[in-house]
Amino acid sequence: MEINLIKTVITLVAFFIIRVAVGKIVAKIQNKYSYSKYRIKPIIKLINLAIFMALLTALIAIWGVEQSMVFTFIASVLTIVGIALFAQWSILSNISSALIIFISHPAKLGETITILDKEFDIKGKVSDIGLFYVILKSETDEKIIIPNNLFLQKATKINLRNS
Repeated sequence: MEINLIKTVITLVAFFIIRVAVGKIVAKIQNKYSYSKYRIKPIIKLINLAIFMALLTALIAIWGVEQSMVFTFIASVLTIVGIALFAQWSILSNISSALIIFISHPAKLGETITILDKEFDIKGKVSDIGLFYVILKSETDEKIIIPNNLFLQKATKINLRNS
């Protein structure tokens, strides 16, 4: 039991060291190639998720949790998520839209855009693209939150002078 506690502490310390080191490496790459901080932000989120998953895997191995228990837990969680997605198609639609927006939409993080709508236009700087929402920051420092599937469906004007 004491050995497992020591291994857990060592693993947690290693987790934080790796996270800081990877953050510094990504910052150096960002500076070297002059990447926008808005382009690096989602990459850092993805790297942190991968490091966290590795931490969970290591902790499961240290504490000797049986594989059948882990698989039962994962299957239960996936079943609940699947039912939730089936009951709410918009959630699945927003997640799919997030991937499309990040990979191929011409509007990128940090750009000032105008979303054209027949009732009124929405103008703001793209500050974040999450799994469910795109967040715009207006000129008056208000956050405008738009579901990803709606953002993908609306016509968008990119203001190149202000980006």
